[in-house]
Amino acid sequence: QVQLVQSGGGLVQPGGSLRLACAASGVTVDYHAIGWFRQVPGKEREGVSCISSSDVSTYYSDSVKGRFTISRDNANNTMYLQMNDLKPEDTAVYYCALEGSPYRLCSKNVYEYDYWGQGTQVTVSS
Repeated sequence: QVQLVQSGGGLVQPGGSLRLACAASGVTVDYHAIGWFRQVPGKEREGVSCISSSDVSTYYSDSVKGRFTISRDNANNTMYLQMNDLKPEDTAVYYCALEGSPYRLCSKNVYEYDYWGQGTQVTVSS
């Protein structure tokens, strides 16, 4: 059974940094595309970043490009989202996700992902 357990998040001042982690079990993350999404109340969940299996390619939304970095630690079966220079508009619940079929390119589309973390709140405020 595949499980994704998130950690990190919290309250940070504008310009600060946070790192989100997503520990996977029941699956080898290196073989699968993974993604990070975020959602604010009343809006659809949006793709923030993703990385394809074996790190073949990455995607970042225009709003986070140059500030966020997606990565994975295959030894610990964990993926990360490093968030720097955070802005109030980055405030949202963040979710990690994993595509069930292996050896795929990643997508920013929520419907491509089969497994989801529980979500973690990120609040950027002074």
